[in-house]
Formats: sequence, structure tokens, C-alpha cells
Amino acid sequence: MDQLTALLTDTKIPVGRTAKAIFDWLNANAAVVFNFISTLMDGLIGGILKMLVFPHPLVFTLLAVALTWGLQRSWKTCLLVALGFLFILNQGYWDATMQSLTLVLSACVVCMAIGVPLGIAAAHRPRLYAWMRPVLDLMQTLPTFVYLIPAIVFFGIGMVPGLIATVIFVLPAPIRLTHLGVSSTPKALVEAAIAFGATPRQLLWKVELPSATPQIMAGLNQTIMLSLSMVVIAALVGASGLGVPVVRALNSVNTALGFESGFIIVVVAIMLDRMLRVRGHDD
Repeated sequence: MDQLTALLTDTKIPVGRTAKAIFDWLNANAAVVFNFISTLMDGLIGGILKMLVFPHPLVFTLLAVALTWGLQRSWKTCLLVALGFLFILNQGYWDATMQSLTLVLSACVVCMAIGVPLGIAAAHRPRLYAWMRPVLDLMQTLPTFVYLIPAIVFFGIGMVPGLIATVIFVLPAPIRLTHLGVSSTPKALVEAAIAFGATPRQLLWKVELPSATPQIMAGLNQTIMLSLSMVVIAALVGASGLGVPVVRALNSVNTALGFESGFIIVVVAIMLDRMLRVRGHDD
């Protein structure tokens, strides 16, 4: 038994060394690709941030309330959103909140742009989804701190590596929920559309996607919530936002600062969840 144990420990499978060799090779031979991705993501982040900080905080609050009313038709939810943004302004975390919202919205744009088409393709090709499933499981179960290492190696320090790590962690949610929605389209609807001569494109746009809209919207909601949960981890690689005071409070054991900034994150999460809830029957 001891000899078998010694054999197993002496012949260690080089998982870490293999990963390092792959990262080193990519960093040396695919620098152009990573620079292009970094420039593209930096432009996306900069554009969204300018859009969020341009209006006065009170004007932004009014716009958020108007958007909430358009989505939910609930005065209670509108009041919640208004009080939430006013509370953030009162506590002095407006700029940090806008930076965190920038990271969240950027992650949503990237994840939904990639996740929805992949989910549709997986729903139409079961063998593709069978290959994708272990990869999605790995992306969701691998500790998020592990994503920060290659993100720093390939993209340096700042908002971009935080966004990349967030996208890797969040992407399985829209893929899985889009796959669930499209693959759960009632067969009677599909058969009726085919009987009336619908083309595959018409079947997708007029039958499958409308039927899958609740699941896709749930995927958007999950994308936002999971992205918001990454703001603290993204701060470890230099991403600005609400994660910075949390990390600072952790380093200095500042209970007041930690609770204050953490409570702001909770307020933002509640507001976004109520604004984008699929069914807003609060009245």
C-alpha cells in the first residue's frame, strides 16, 4: 500500500506546469489578439461609463425611475429605486456605484452577445451541448480567484481583466437559460409552424425566441446579479467601483467602511433585481 502511495505521489500529473506552459505560449504568440480584445473592452467600458456619469445624479435617478416604470408598471418598485439611488448619493458612493454599474453592464453586453447565440445553437444541436456542459460546469465551479491569474497575465491591471474574469464566471448562466428556453418550446407550436411552411429562421424568430423570452430575461437577471457579485473580486485586479472600499476595509479591518460599502452593494443588487424582474406584479 505504501509503495502504491509513493508511486502515485512520485508520478504527479503536471496539471499546473501544463497550464503555465499554455499561458506562456499564448502570452508570447497571441499578444495581438489579447491587445485587440483589451482595446475593444476598454472602449466598451469607457463608453458605458461616460453614458452613466454624464447626467446629474438626480437626473439619472429620474431616468432610472422612468425606466423602472416602463418595465414594471409598479409605483412601489419605482419608489424603491428612487430611494435606493438617493441613499447611495447621500452616502457618497455615487461615483463608485457608477463604476460598478459600468462593469455590470459591460459584462451583460458581452455575456448576452455570446451566451444567447451559443444557447440557441446548443438547443438545436444536442451533441454540441453535451460537449459544452462539462466546460460550463468547470467555468461555474472553478474558484473565481483562479480566473484573475490569466486575466492579469494577458490583460494587465485595471477594469479589463476584471471584466474578463467576470465574463468567464457569468457566461454559463445565459447559455444554460437560453438553451432551456429554446429547447422547452412546446412541440405543438413548432409542429404547427412547420405545417404552415415556416422556414428555420422564421421558426426561430417567431416561435422559439418568443417562447423562450422569460428564460432569456431570467438569464439577463442572473447575469446582472452574478456580475455584481464579482465587483469585490474584480477590485483585486485594479477594477474601480464598490469593491475598492470593501477591499480597503478588509485590509485595514475597518468595520464601519466595510459594512457601509457592503450595504451599498446590497442596495444596488436589490434595485437591479426589482427593475429587471421578469414579472413585476408588486401592486
